[in-house]
Parts: sequence; structure tokens; C-alpha cells
Amino acid sequence: MKYGYFNDDLKEYIITNPKTPVKWINYIGNLSFGGFIDQTGGSLICKGDPAINRIVKYIPQLPKSDFNGETCYIRFKENNQYKLFSPFYTPTLNNYESYECKVGMGYSKYESIFFGIKSEITVFVPRGSDRVIRDIRVTNLCEKPLEIDIIPVVEYTHFEAFKQFNNADWVPQTMMSEIVNEEEDLKTLLQFAFMRKGKVVNYFTSNYPISSFETRRCSFLGENGFGSFMSPKSLEEKELNNGIALRGDNIAALMHHLGILYPGESKRIITQLGQTNNLEKEKDRINYFRVESNVDTAFKELNNYWNDLLSKCIVDTPDKAMNSMLNIFNPRQCNTTLNWSRYLSLYQLGLGARGIGFRDSAQDIMGVVGHSKEEAKSLLKKLLSVQKRDGSAMHQFNPITMIANEGDSREEEDRDSFYGDDHLWIILSVSSYLKETGDISFLNEEIAFYDKDKYDKPIESGTVLEHLKRALEFTKNSRGKHGLPLLGFADWNDTVNLPKGAESIFNANLYGVGLLEMIDLSKYLNNHQDIDSYKKDYEEMKFIVNQYAWDGKWYIRYFDDLGNPYGSSINKHGKIYTNAQSWTVFSGFAEQDRAVLALESLNKFLNTKNGIKLSFPGYNGYDRNIGGVTSYPPGAKENGGIFLHANPWAMIAETKCGNGNRAFKYYNQINPATKNDLIDEFECEPYVYPQNILGDEHPQFGLARNSWLSGTASWTYQAGIKYILGVMPTYEGLMLDPCIPSDWDRFKITRVFRNAKYNIEVKNPKRIQKGVISITIDGKEIKGNILPIYKDKDEHDVIVVMG
Repeated sequence: MKYGYFNDDLKEYIITNPKTPVKWINYIGNLSFGGFIDQTGGSLICKGDPAINRIVKYIPQLPKSDFNGETCYIRFKENNQYKLFSPFYTPTLNNYESYECKVGMGYSKYESIFFGIKSEITVFVPRGSDRVIRDIRVTNLCEKPLEIDIIPVVEYTHFEAFKQFNNADWVPQTMMSEIVNEEEDLKTLLQFAFMRKGKVVNYFTSNYPISSFETRRCSFLGENGFGSFMSPKSLEEKELNNGIALRGDNIAALMHHLGILYPGESKRIITQLGQTNNLEKEKDRINYFRVESNVDTAFKELNNYWNDLLSKCIVDTPDKAMNSMLNIFNPRQCNTTLNWSRYLSLYQLGLGARGIGFRDSAQDIMGVVGHSKEEAKSLLKKLLSVQKRDGSAMHQFNPITMIANEGDSREEEDRDSFYGDDHLWIILSVSSYLKETGDISFLNEEIAFYDKDKYDKPIESGTVLEHLKRALEFTKNSRGKHGLPLLGFADWNDTVNLPKGAESIFNANLYGVGLLEMIDLSKYLNNHQDIDSYKKDYEEMKFIVNQYAWDGKWYIRYFDDLGNPYGSSINKHGKIYTNAQSWTVFSGFAEQDRAVLALESLNKFLNTKNGIKLSFPGYNGYDRNIGGVTSYPPGAKENGGIFLHANPWAMIAETKCGNGNRAFKYYNQINPATKNDLIDEFECEPYVYPQNILGDEHPQFGLARNSWLSGTASWTYQAGIKYILGVMPTYEGLMLDPCIPSDWDRFKITRVFRNAKYNIEVKNPKRIQKGVISITIDGKEIKGNILPIYKDKDEHDVIVVMG
């Protein structure tokens, strides 16, 4: 607990030391308006696409001690001079008496004491509003009166984020600011790029009289910009210079004189940072949020939203860290990936190269559909609209313009332009939505395919069901020498890019899971013709995988265009891959004896105390024929690193083999909440999953990176709820099939499904890992292990006995 601790009652992680090994962030708002804030008050805010409508300049590569995006200064008179500090610690770096950053659900709250002055600053975006609120309360804890000033500061970026970094001539010429003077010394600073003057403006204002301001960074820092954010020369004077930026680096700094605060006295200031295309209309909303009670109401509404969302599924297991993640922080991360995909983080910089990933968001949906049904459905429609007529999918798209592209495959002319897995994920995500909601009519909705005519109009539309069928057909018709699905440019592992004609065992297994989902759906729709057809396709692919991909003790991962295996015992590097083992069990292609042997090989060669490696041994030199995986040193990322996204698939595979002990062991190994006492090794936030951890072939084994926006969030949540705790939505009802550690004697889970709330208690008197012998609902025993669907909105008490 060197850097912080969990407070599950408040749904917060509380950072107590701002000097974390890397920046720790939280998300506020959503892709419509919002961004992230770090543990020392810096922020990156945008409205819509962060590549083409960014507001705040935040550069993750700067030293952590630097000013970045936003801060707030507080000063007081001492011996006729100003004593200056930031309640966020950076950029002034003063010694603090206490410091807390409370990372909450859609907000961060900073509480600190410097020089006997207590600051409480709550930062959030009100729901449905395009503004960041910083609610600042200052209290004098000293035994003498203090004359206190508050100076909040924002630094703007050009709205086209990439141009901010690659055109230092044109961008500064376009940036400018204006001042709007209002009654009672209120002021609003406006900022815009010249080409958007009168159309779109950023604004920064407060609810307190402003005595002076500054919009020129150079003037604020002083000495022709050689002053620093640590100690700006302008803050040595009573007032700022009231400078209006006509070009150059634009900021917004507001001087608030609070006057004399007597011992124990507090004062409150509320700032707003927003963007509007009609300032006159926006004034009413600005004035609304200048009222303290309205800000209090907005913050309460935000809390109510999250309390309601998280109430949909609540677990009580013998493991505290699992409870923290499954009840609070994991669904929160899933919601964040639903909003941001892999668009904007400390690691994905949102400069326009990526957008929303098809496969990423299809998997993200599966983690949120129980909490956010309408949002999931809306995103499903977007994904389906970038699927092509042949059944394949565009790799990524801009969520604002809905313009899609083929991703990195565009850069390699001698490789396929499609990704062999993208289109198949939509089958899993639509199936997940249908089972959760019962919204079968969704299958009949018409959605256009992405292909356009010369007038940029869609050539063809199809029902959602037709989209799913074409996804399977594309893979069925795109196969290589062995009859296995083509790799395409890549499958889920983006970094293995073999020449055209290569085959992927991962794609084969994903195809198998897709077929099982369509068989399940066809049974519910009573479509016997499709059932028979899909069963035949499934058995054919099962035979091919076992005929050609079994290596003796594990499954091969790829065949290249010449038929050479990768992930085989004959290979010097990359002898064994995790996903070839877990997914062949997941798909049901592996019979029991091979499933057990493959998972034993996975455990022996790939598992570590910090998680399961993606492959072993790591490649030790760049090889273009293999692809990007060889650009990393051994133990990093996809090259033998612990790529966390793949770990829950191994958990799921173990539950399918009835091994709850190992499934939970794998779960616990990567649970970030268990890393809270190991932060100097782990480094990333302990309240969200990172994308990767360095593997044991790397000297920095255990170091994590790329937190927040990872498919790990969705799949680990599914592994925990659906497969370990065993609460699985089906078309017929809620199936209960737990696979838990043998030392658990019981656990509870409350699950809202369709209209009803199920209060489920699972008892395990014989301390077994898997197997249900009886289920009672409201005191009546039922046959089987599927809870019926209730049309009422009542609560139902369920007792499950394992044995």
C-alpha cells in the first residue's frame, strides 16, 4: 500500500502518493465529450474525435513532474511575498502534509494539504453536458488568517491534434483567444483556431469574480517563455497581464482573489472548460453550472448512474480482490473500452492512426451487455455497417464519420488486405446481446454493408442474421492448403504477418465457436436446415484441426504459405503459443485427452507467477517473413510477453475441463488488485487491467504497460462471471454452472437478467470444483441448471448446491 488503497464502499481507489512509477489516470465523460485526467491533475480533453477536435494539450512523453494540460495554483502572502503551490503537487513539487487522489466512477477527487491550506477538488463531466467541472474548495487550517488567491490554468492545443506536432509554422498562426466580460466581474475566456472563428469556440470560466487573466503562455511563464510552470514569473505579481493571444501558444489563466480566510473558513470556486458552436445559447448552461447546488445535483446524478449500472451484477466470494474487480473496477473498465475502444489513452495517443477497432469493440460489447444493453446495441449496428458484402470486415473506422479502413495491412503490399478474424467476432457479440436481452427481432433489422457505389451509396443491405451468415461463409470459402482458414494479414495476434496463403489455427477455432453460436441460435429459431449445415461444417473443421494441427503434446498455431508450422516443437523460437491451446479447448475441437495434454503443456511452458505468456521461446531478432512480433525483444508484448488479453481464454478453457483451481489461479495471477503491494515492480494502475506485462525472458519481468483500453477487461469479466462463477445467459434462461476453487465452501451473486433480479447463493459442502446437484428457486426445486425467465420485475431467491 505504498501508493494507495481500495475503498470499495465508496467505489474508489485512493492514491496517497502522487509520485507513482508511471502516470495513473481516470476517464471522465465519454467520446462525445471527455477524456482522461491523471493523478496530479493533468488532463487531455476532446469533443468527439480526439484526432480532429482536441481541446487540451497533453503530451504523455513529458516528464511526470511537468505541467500537462491543466493545473491549479494557490498562493498566499508570507512576509510580503507570495508563497505558491499547486494542490495537485505538480508542477510546483512542494512538500505536502497529506495528498489523496480518489479515483472514482467517472470522477477524480483530489484532497491535499500544503502549508496549512486544505484543498478539495472534484473533477467530472456532468452527464449529457459538454463541459469539465472543477469544483474547488479551499479551507484555511492555520491558526492565523491567510489572504489566498486561486489561479486555475488550461493549455490549449490545435483541434487537429497531429498538426500540433508536425506543423510549427501554420498552427501557431491560427491560434487565438478572446475575452468576454460579464456582470459582477465574471469573465469567460474564449479560444479557437482562426478557421473556426464564429463557428466553434472553447471556453474557460468560473463562478467567482476574476480580477485579471492571461491567455499567452509566454507572458504567463515570463522572461520570454524562459520562466517555468513550476514557478511562473507572472504569479509573483498581484495581477496577471490581461494578455490576449493573437497567435502562438494559447492558455487560459484566471486570477481569483478569495480575500482573507480566517482559521477554519472555506471558500468554493467552480470552473468550467467546454466547447460550443453557439456561445449565446451556451450562456444559459454556463450560468446554470455556476450555481453550487446545480453542480452538487449533477455530481449526485453521476453517482446515481454508476450505482445503478453496477447494481446489475454484484458478487460476494471468499476472495476480496476478486470482489473489488468484479463489482466495481472491472465493469467500469469495460464501460470505458466500450466508449473509447483503443482510441485515446496514455499509450494510444488518438492522433488519427487508429479509430475504433472492429474486433476490439466486438469483444468489448460482450463485457458490457449485461450493464449497458442499449449502448451495446448501438455499437453493434455501427460494427455491422462496416462489414463487407463478402462477409469480411473493415479493420477499423472513425465513429464520427463512419469512414473505415483496412488498418496496418495497407502498409504491406505482399500481404493480404483482410484480417482473418475480424468478421467472426461479430457472431459472438451479437449472440451475447441476444442471449442477454431476448431481443430476437434485432436479427431482422436491415443494415447496409460497407461496400459503396460511385456515388458513395451502399450497394447492398442485409438483415443482421444475413450479416452473421456471411461472416461464416467468408471463412468457409477462404482456406489454405490444409483446409484451415487463411490467416489474412493477421488474426487476433496482429504482430504475426506471414505471407499470403498462411493458415491460422486461431481463426479455425474462432470459426468453430462461431458455428456453435449459430447452431445454438438456429435451434432457438427452429431452423433445422441451418442446424444440419452448421453441424456439418463444424465437424469438418474439427477433423482438419486435429488431423493437421496436433503436434504431439500441444496444438500448432500457424502454417505459412509453404506449409511450414509455427508453434511446433520443431521450431527454435515460438515453439508453443497459448491461444492454440486455450481456443482449441474453447471451440470444443480438442477431445478430452488432447485438451488435458494441451493445457498441461500451456501450464508447463507458458505460465509464470505474473500470468501466462503468449508464446515461448521469444524470437531473438527481426524477421520480416514472420512480422512485427520479431520487432520486440524476447519477453516483451506478443514476443513471449504476458499479453493479458489471452489469459482469460486459458481460464475459460480450464473451466471447460472442470479445473476450477487452475482457472482461479490464472485469474488471480493477473488481477491488478493483487499487485497493490508490488507497484514498484508492476508500475501501472492496480485498479484496471493493463494490456501487457513483461515476461520472464525479459530482465524487467513483472512490469506492466498500456493500461485501461484492453480487451483483457471484457474477457476477464466474462471469465469471472460466466465461467468461474458460472452465471451464463442463454436463450432459455440463466444457466448456472460454476467451476470454482475447491477451498471455496460458498459464494453469492446477485444478477439482474431480463426483468428479474436473481439472488443466488451457491453452496459447496463437498469442496468440489464443478458440478451442480440441485437448484431451488423461491423454495421450489427445478430440473436442470437453467433458471427460467421471469416477466415480472421481482426478486427471486436461488439456492444452488454443488456436489
